[in-house]
Amino acid sequence: MEQWNEDLISADSAITLYGLFLQRLRRSPDLVAYKSYSRESSSWKDYTWRDMARQIACWQRALADEGLAPGDRVAIQLRNSPEWVVFDQACQSMGLVVVPLYTDDRPENTSYILADADVKLLLIRGAGRWSRLAPELGENRLLQRVLMLDPGREMEPLLQDDDRLVSVSDWLPESGGELCGAGTDGHVLASIIYTSGTTGRPKGVMLSHHNILSVAHGALVLLDCYREDLFLSFLPLSHTFERTCGYYLPIMTGSTVAYSRSVAQLAEDLQTLQPTLMIAVPRIFERVYGRIREQLKGGSGLAARIFDLAVHVGWERFQWQQGRAPWRPQQLLWPLLNRLVAAKIKAKLGGRLRAAVSGGAPLSPEIAEAFIGLGIPILQGYGLTETSPNISVNPMEDNIPASVGVPLRNVEVCIGENDELLVKSPGVMLGYWNNHAATARMIDSEGWLHTGDQARIDQNNHIYITGRIKDILVLSNGEKVPPSDMELAITLDPIFEQAVVIGEGRPYLSALVVLNGDLWPGLTQELGLDPMAPASLQDSRLSSLLLGRIRDALKDFPGYAKIRRVSVCLEPWTIENGLLTPTLKIKRAMVFEHNQDAIDQMYGSGPAAPSRR
Repeated sequence: MEQWNEDLISADSAITLYGLFLQRLRRSPDLVAYKSYSRESSSWKDYTWRDMARQIACWQRALADEGLAPGDRVAIQLRNSPEWVVFDQACQSMGLVVVPLYTDDRPENTSYILADADVKLLLIRGAGRWSRLAPELGENRLLQRVLMLDPGREMEPLLQDDDRLVSVSDWLPESGGELCGAGTDGHVLASIIYTSGTTGRPKGVMLSHHNILSVAHGALVLLDCYREDLFLSFLPLSHTFERTCGYYLPIMTGSTVAYSRSVAQLAEDLQTLQPTLMIAVPRIFERVYGRIREQLKGGSGLAARIFDLAVHVGWERFQWQQGRAPWRPQQLLWPLLNRLVAAKIKAKLGGRLRAAVSGGAPLSPEIAEAFIGLGIPILQGYGLTETSPNISVNPMEDNIPASVGVPLRNVEVCIGENDELLVKSPGVMLGYWNNHAATARMIDSEGWLHTGDQARIDQNNHIYITGRIKDILVLSNGEKVPPSDMELAITLDPIFEQAVVIGEGRPYLSALVVLNGDLWPGLTQELGLDPMAPASLQDSRLSSLLLGRIRDALKDFPGYAKIRRVSVCLEPWTIENGLLTPTLKIKRAMVFEHNQDAIDQMYGSGPAAPSRR
């Protein structure tokens, strides 16, 4: 690696999120802060810190005319972009509380959040989104201003019906003058982030400037970042993992952030931009791994054997480098295996990736070992929105992918009743917005936050998540099974796009599965079924084949953790049909309700229908 430079701004010196930006502006005004794709020029555009400052000043001037007071809530519903950062920084500079919204959330959920947080100003992309949202708002007149970044022609008739609407291009002044000064209290409320609960209404997590800054700075103790690093951002900034680690942390280090055009174009963006760091969720790695396996299945057996050998030797080499295994002679094969396999896969990820931090959900050990064995360092971490979010992450020099790493600096952890992981951290939220009872349930009288996750901590301080207190299924014979672990194992098979395991109070386990639509035609051809006929989904030949593949996927689970019945569909569970949260977690109760007839058929109708908790 060429000479790379550390240029770290501490949380204590920044004080506030806007104070962090001002310090970065003073240190490196003409370095590139962001890269974003311009559809007008069909090219990537660079924004320096000075460019961002000019835009922030314009927004500060326009916001000052809206009559907003410090502590007022403002919301943003945009895809990741420099405009997201500009809006956030301008609002933070004026003491406004930013409420991020998911762009693909359902209008009724967005409406609930706007009302619950008493939002006064909303920034959205265009008139189409407002047309879907407006009918859900009802009598909400607390929302005083709706800014449209790219209104399009559909805005003209809407303006006649609602004087709150305005185009950003008309609203912003041509220049903004001097930037506002920074605040001096880092412990005031900076943002309310609504958790996308799998049951019930979302709760607003209140985070201060200090909460977020302390966690970002704590992560940098375990992972070195440099001014020359390039982050690729594709997780939504409304997700606190991306916001803390993919937005505020790079400001701390002076690194550049590039905004991927879309998940569909991620593969192309990786090769074009050649990032050095990436914040991701396990599903990204699962998809890449699934494609590799599917390609190998269609090729020669020799290619699959060479791939497996490369992973095996690479993993042994990694264990040796980490000091956890002896050197073995077969590692002499690595230069050849690297050239034949590993280097080609690394090139598809841009060829410069120093590390990818995975969080938000458990990462399969099989997938972690495959990528790490191929020389792509994946560092699994762990956290909650309520902890800003990071609690732990694996260090590069002590990376145990089966664990979620070691606690960040100034984070205390212990094991409580029922093996629950308890946390004290400078990142622990101020509480839930307008919900003191829920806050009291989450944070006990001694200040320990109850994560709801079961864990163990080894002698080297690595944390291992062993289960979820509320997510254990208890069969009628008393056996306990972890459904999320089983679902993860099932969906490693590329034929299964989604899965939910059922069995609470039942004599046996069953599963609802969504099949991969791209693989469905080939599967039906193999079985002699009509891919267009709904009856094919209930055919016994299909059930037998899928149960066999599920059995193979669950071979490492206890014998009683066996799926005996399966119900199949092709329609994915999505945010739009209400079966996924905006963070892509399955709403189990809603899936049960949506598929009640299928569940009744798997178990027989009657009072023993599965719980809808």
